[in-house]
Amino acid sequence: MPAISRGRAFLFDQAKGTARLRCCNSENGKELWSFTYDSDYQDLYGYSNGPRCYPVVDGARVYILGPEGLLHCINIANGKVLWKINTVADFNVVQNFFGVGSTPTIDGDLLFVPVGGSPKGSDKNDFAQLKGNGSAVVAFNKYSGKIVYQFSNELASYSSPLIATIDNRKYGLHLARGGLIGFEPVTGKQDFFFPWRSRTLESVNAAVPVVVGNKIFISETYGPGSALLEVNKGAVKVLWDDETRGRDKAMLAHWNTPIHVDGFIYGSSGRHKSNAELRCIELNTGKVKWSVPELTRCSLLQVDGHFICQAEDGLLYLIKINPEKFEKVSVASLSANGVSLLQEPCWSAPVLAHGLLYVRGRNTLICIDLLQQ
Repeated sequence: MPAISRGRAFLFDQAKGTARLRCCNSENGKELWSFTYDSDYQDLYGYSNGPRCYPVVDGARVYILGPEGLLHCINIANGKVLWKINTVADFNVVQNFFGVGSTPTIDGDLLFVPVGGSPKGSDKNDFAQLKGNGSAVVAFNKYSGKIVYQFSNELASYSSPLIATIDNRKYGLHLARGGLIGFEPVTGKQDFFFPWRSRTLESVNAAVPVVVGNKIFISETYGPGSALLEVNKGAVKVLWDDETRGRDKAMLAHWNTPIHVDGFIYGSSGRHKSNAELRCIELNTGKVKWSVPELTRCSLLQVDGHFICQAEDGLLYLIKINPEKFEKVSVASLSANGVSLLQEPCWSAPVLAHGLLYVRGRNTLICIDLLQQ
């Protein structure tokens, strides 16, 4: 999906081995400039060759991280490269299951990039035995690209870093391949590590942690499911977790980050299209309030007391936020001449800016004017 900023849409995509960052007018799609580079990434599982990461806009700069690991800082005014880093080569990253896919995060002068490299000489064919080399999280100076610090031997995941304030202190949080890392953003001092990953080799953590007060909700879909943690003076304790519930998991979030509203968590639960359910659970207990099948693996966008729900089959649902029951307001199928405009897979969450809704399917980005009468 594009990042929207000050009337511009920054779209990062790929076509025939060329990665592209396009700056367009956000209202009409007219291209203002384009930056391209050759990308040799080939997906090991036959999925799209990416990119996986959103553009990150910060002031006069926009940052992109490709599936092959190339990190670029681009001038917003003209699309010129200010600096670039090959994270795969510089940190010896062994290709992850679907390439590089954790969108970086900015706080202050630092650009936080989950890298997850391994020692030189690591056996790239023995993925189960890979070790880290202290680059799970690398903080770069956002202006120069210089390394400020790096830490943790965790390997890369598909979850993005999060900076949150808990008990009047900033925490950096990253759900890495093996679990949740908590750290002090300015110094990189690690506060805690909470192991959370399926025993299955081909499993990933992808959803971003959800912070509510001094509590952190994490979820994955391959095994352990969800957990609610409480932060106290740089340490965490478990309030509840799905590992003790057998098959009766509260939430199994795949790549779509759940949303918290007034003490309840809403999100898509399930690994596959056929078994995914849209669920509402109670935050403090993990109790399932309601669960609705057949919406496929969907993404939620919260707006004005409702969720706009993007199903992976292209349907759009408007759902009233209600912890007591699933309350569908309407459903829409975007089509022209009887042909759906959104082809599967629709795996990107909708984006809303200034009354314009951006939705994406395979090879197609659509902008809808929600305010048009």
